[in-house]
Amino acid sequence: MYCIVLKTCLSLFQISKTSARQARLNERKSGGCREWQIYIINIPILDRPEGKGTISEIMNIENTQSQMRKGVLEFCILSIIKRGEVYPSDIIEEMKKANLHILEGTLYPLLTRLKNADLLAYRWVESTGGPPRKYFSLTDKGAAFYAELQATWNELANAVQALTQNGAVISNDSGNFNQ
Repeated sequence: MYCIVLKTCLSLFQISKTSARQARLNERKSGGCREWQIYIINIPILDRPEGKGTISEIMNIENTQSQMRKGVLEFCILSIIKRGEVYPSDIIEEMKKANLHILEGTLYPLLTRLKNADLLAYRWVESTGGPPRKYFSLTDKGAAFYAELQATWNELANAVQALTQNGAVISNDSGNFNQ
């Protein structure tokens, strides 16, 4: 069992009378909070081996894992599109097969951003059972960008493997990941 101590201004909890945003504005105008309340919350931590990290470490690992996935998401999506013209639901399915789950709400904004950067092109294809479908493909600029990402990925993957497997750092004078 862990305890979290939460110190909060009472004015932020007067949501029934005013919005939280307005309460914060009122707090700033009045020169700060005058009434504080301390809450102690007991949280059971399940599936945690004894002596293996603190609650903040457990929470940070999930954040770190998420950031690692986000860091390779664009590269993985471009890898799928590089193979040929693709429909977004096909991207989602490919990612799912690779155990990299992605939601439409994440994919579509990313595709739009890549399209606006002239890395992707699309064409509409009429569908027999519904609205037209948008199929994406790499532009020449997108192919060049992908090649740079591929080189960066290879360099990064080699460096991480060298560090995590045997502690040796691979020297590569042709390029440095940190440059």
